[in-house]
Parts: sequence; structure tokens; C-alpha cells
Amino acid sequence: MSDVVRELLRAYRDGEVAEDVVVERLVKQPFEEHLIGRFDHMREARTGIPEAILAEGKDPLAVAEIFERYARSGDQLIATRVTAPVLDALRPQLDGLQHYKVARIVSTRPPEIDNDRATVCVISAGALDRPVAEEVAVTSRLLGNPTREIFDVGVAGLNRLVVELGTIEKAGILVVVAGMDGALPSVIGGLASQPVIAVPTSVGYGTSFKGVAALLTMLNACSPGTGVMNIDNGFGAAVLATKINQFGQRVSAGLRE
Repeated sequence: MSDVVRELLRAYRDGEVAEDVVVERLVKQPFEEHLIGRFDHMREARTGIPEAILAEGKDPLAVAEIFERYARSGDQLIATRVTAPVLDALRPQLDGLQHYKVARIVSTRPPEIDNDRATVCVISAGALDRPVAEEVAVTSRLLGNPTREIFDVGVAGLNRLVVELGTIEKAGILVVVAGMDGALPSVIGGLASQPVIAVPTSVGYGTSFKGVAALLTMLNACSPGTGVMNIDNGFGAAVLATKINQFGQRVSAGLRE
């Protein structure tokens, strides 16, 4: 939690930032007013998660402006659900940003992986679940987690899952993404000892009700202890996995002391 504050104080000690800037960042203006909302510069220091915006539906020019500010300051900013108009507005500065096409994510900085953390394993059921699964995987890496993917191992062909069980056993946190009947998290939860985070997707025919059927299946999972995110919320799943990892690190550090 204190790493961002320490970095700011180090920069002040080394003469890289003025005293007034430190006071402003820590006390006077922990957030800044902007056309699309208040942006919290100390969010990462307080919560462990950097500032993020849901770009879908927002003014593209306003999104581009805030990216310019964050890129200039060197702070991490993550935008999810980046639409074509938002991407067009970001085009002049895109060479200096990180763009993940399938995940529909743009960030100011590349991932900085903390290899002392447990691996987050992102498992998806079908090919159409992939954009949400990629959102999980990309966000997980941007938040510093070692991450690996196992895609297209849904219940329609469980033989595909069986051959991956050895890999799954080595992971620390499992995020399972599935649409249609949403059964895969129940299967994984009945096999794994790790925390399982389930993400329903809006994939499926008529009575899937745009992900409601998968959501209800996951909420009523036979295997107990599965955490369930909102429909298509891959970002939220990655944040939860990160907080589990961060808490584990704090506990380990306390035990060492």
C-alpha cells in the first residue's frame, strides 16, 4: 500500500519533485476533477489497484485527454471496454500506450510482474468467451500477477480439461469464464483446492438471457465456495484475484517478521 507514497517521497528527496507537489498529491488533491469523473491519484496507494475507467459510453475526447495526463505523469491508467470511437481518439498517442485488441484494454504502462505472487490461471469454456477471458488475463498482468491461460476447455468436451489438470493444480487462483449453461466453474470447483472466481458471459442462445442463465448457474453452484462476478466482468475478477494475492503477500511478510 505504501509503495506509491515511498516513491513520491524518494522523488522529493532526490529533488525530482517540489515540496508543494508532494503536499498537493498527499493532502490537498488526492483526486482531480475531469469531464468524465474524479480521478484518484492515491487509489493504488490506498487499495493496491491503480485508477481504471470503463471507456464504453464515455466521451472519446475526454478519455484521450485523461490518458495524456496520466501518460505525462507516468502513472498507470487502465481503460476497459475500449470502443472504436475511443480508440480513434487515442490514435495520436497510441504508440506510447499499451493496446490489447482482443481484451479491448488500453493502459499507460506495460505489466510489471511480481513473481513472488501466486499464479492466476484464467480458464475459459468456449471460443466466444475469449474476449472476457482476455480481459481477465490482461488486467491480471497489468495488476502485477503472474498469469497463464487455458482456453476452450468447456463441458461439451471435458477431455480437453482433463489434460490440463496438472497445470491447474500448480496455479494459486483460478478464474473460470463461461457462457451458455455456465457449468464449468462448478466442475473446476469440485476438482480444485484453490480459490475459484467465476465469470458468466453473455454468450448463448435465446434462453441464456444474455448471461443471466450462466450467472444463476454459478450462483447455485454445487461446489461450495465459488465467488461469482457480474456478467462479462473480467476486470472485476482480475481485481479480486489481485487482492487475494496482495493479502497473501502481506500475511507472508508478517509471518517473516
